[in-house]
Amino acid sequence: MKKNLGLILFLLIAVAALAAGYYAYQHNNRSATSAPLQPTSGSPDAASSAALFKAGFNDLAAIRQPLAQWRGKVLVVNFWATWCPPCRTEIPEFIKLQSQYGAQGLQFIGIAIDETAKVQAFADEVGINYPVLVGDLEAVALSQATGNKLGGLPYTVVVDRSGKIVATELGGLTGAKLEALIKPLLNGASAK
Repeated sequence: MKKNLGLILFLLIAVAALAAGYYAYQHNNRSATSAPLQPTSGSPDAASSAALFKAGFNDLAAIRQPLAQWRGKVLVVNFWATWCPPCRTEIPEFIKLQSQYGAQGLQFIGIAIDETAKVQAFADEVGINYPVLVGDLEAVALSQATGNKLGGLPYTVVVDRSGKIVATELGGLTGAKLEALIKPLLNGASAK
């Protein structure tokens, strides 16, 4: 019975996230896709950044990884799932950006809200070159604490070297849109 309840809860979360993600994807596609990410304006706040760095999730080898280990880098934290079409579309762009800017201090972190086996298969298929963590309700709660009020996927959080959340995006991202935001952060520009 517990297993069935867990499966039902997972499916409800998946359907809600898919619906919110689809809404965000449609909304973002109506706007200019090359427009820069909108910086956060007071929310998420310092408490959101603190929540992010207090969190930790298992990696694909079932080893708990605290997000605090990446403090001091420009972080792009992406909440996603294998069943989410915009998530699957943006990840190859993230792989390219990680390769291009990783040596300069850029660190992508993928937090999948999905089953570990499916995440592992997708990561192997596309060659994800950054840490992939697997979460559940705790990951959904973290995405909401960092500004994802709809709970949709994909949801991306950009954090500067000082640990401040400087931008968030609900819905799929293009590499160009994200690159426009991260390049100044890598070159020493600080959040305002």
